[in-house]
Amino acid sequence: IDFFMKQRQGIPFGAATSYVHLEKLCEGSCTTMYKGISRISGQLVALKVIRLEAEEGVPFTAIWEASLLKLLKHANIVLLHDIIQTKETLTFVFEYMHVDLAQYIGQHPEGLHSCNVMLFMFQLLCGLAYIHQQHILHCDLKPQNLLISCLGELKLGDFEYSSEVVTLWYCPPDVFLGTTDYSSDLDIW
Repeated sequence: IDFFMKQRQGIPFGAATSYVHLEKLCEGSCTTMYKGISRISGQLVALKVIRLEAEEGVPFTAIWEASLLKLLKHANIVLLHDIIQTKETLTFVFEYMHVDLAQYIGQHPEGLHSCNVMLFMFQLLCGLAYIHQQHILHCDLKPQNLLISCLGELKLGDFEYSSEVVTLWYCPPDVFLGTTDYSSDLDIW
């Protein structure tokens, strides 16, 4: 970290050179997540790199997610630090969360302690109550989108599809039956 801090003079905020990619965390069809570090602050960050198609420009879902995350400020919502656009990519810079709930459960094959379950559930419900008060539905709640810090803080992440139901495995029955009149019940299912 000292190496990066010594080189921070003259590095502008909001520039691709402000962050160093340390390791690839996961990859999707047009998005890659990296663990990174800020050359400005020395903080670990998560870098969500979205590949841009020349003809299509910035995807609507990326614009939607960025606008929501700029609006949503809560202890149980992942924090968006920065947005960087180049000709080829759009990068969202998030606070770094150490694992998602699916990984956390995998690290505890003997099961989670009831105190942890209650703490995670409380934090999840606090985050949901906040976004529902803002008239926003997450629509893609699943263990992979519930992020956990090294301090045990649970935060909602991945608001890319917060306007449509996406992961069928976690869909409530009424969505399968064709309803389009969604309410906050959708996120509770």
